[in-house]
Amino acid sequence: MSMIKECRLAEIDQLRAISIKTFSETFKEQNSNDNLTAYLEEAYNLEKLQKELLERESSFYFIFDSECLAGYLKINWNDAQTEIMGLKMLEIERIYILSAFKRKGLGQKLINKAIQLAKTKKKEAVWLGVWENNQSALKFYEKNGFKVVGAHSFWLGDDEQTDFIMQKQLL
Repeated sequence: MSMIKECRLAEIDQLRAISIKTFSETFKEQNSNDNLTAYLEEAYNLEKLQKELLERESSFYFIFDSECLAGYLKINWNDAQTEIMGLKMLEIERIYILSAFKRKGLGQKLINKAIQLAKTKKKEAVWLGVWENNQSALKFYEKNGFKVVGAHSFWLGDDEQTDFIMQKQLL
């Protein structure tokens, strides 16, 4: 039995722990330890996460499987988006599931949650960035109707990588 609930500031330590663990599990094999460590320290330090949690145009959601925290989703809209995409778009900035909980449909539930929230906010499309070498994520998003519409740089430590920008029209 899975459950999705909004993450609150009081849960910042849980958010930080799952952020570091899921990102590391997903990308440690393809990146150097130095670059991974540098990225994790920058992206998931408590001060930065607190600022993100307090942002009015962003939300984090935890997903639980049998009462175990299994992953999370971060969405941004309006001016909180990481790229200038306009007011008719909602960004899925992060969607991560712990390895132990993959292939249980939890990522699908988080995508569905993001799309539902986008519709509630009267957005016309949902977009996200996904690393060009993350084949399983690319296939997952394509299966969900996302199409590559561009690319941007993503810095992991001092390694410049390419993320595809993928978009799904809602209207």
